[in-house]
Amino acid sequence: MADSEKADVHEPDDGTNGTPRPPATPTETLSAMDHVIATSMVAQQEMAQRLNLNVSDLTCFGYVLEAGEELLTAGELASRLHVTTGAMTGIVNRLERAGYVTRRPDPADRRRVRIAAMPAAVARVTALYGPYYARLAEQFGAYSPAEIAVLNDWFTRTGKLMTDYLDEVRQNPSQ
Repeated sequence: MADSEKADVHEPDDGTNGTPRPPATPTETLSAMDHVIATSMVAQQEMAQRLNLNVSDLTCFGYVLEAGEELLTAGELASRLHVTTGAMTGIVNRLERAGYVTRRPDPADRRRVRIAAMPAAVARVTALYGPYYARLAEQFGAYSPAEIAVLNDWFTRTGKLMTDYLDEVRQNPSQ
């Protein structure tokens, strides 16, 4: 076939850039997931060190960032991190001393405070994580909208499954 004829042949654009997805079994997929989780845990430790935090404090700060303008209370953060309110007070104190968060009075209840991220800390974390998230965005670009929908569904459902299972394990200490 001549080059001019090749130009007229169009492959459907499924977002894979013409690269077929390799087949995988559920067992292989679980193994790949375990590897991603383990690598993520190592990466979180490295990122926390670079930010002069421990992993729990960095995770807490991540929840503060995720909440955005809907500031969370210390109790809400404690629930998300599965720690006691006393432990959360220590985490918030450390983050505040390190310049990551500030306490703001809750406009609806003066007895409570809400936790807000400090702009300079957001900039530090964004500078560290930004290149990584840019690479992830580039990688997502290789997937079709339908594949992105499946990935989003899987992450969302698996996040809930993980949270629910963690709650079950905590309720049954003999497990």
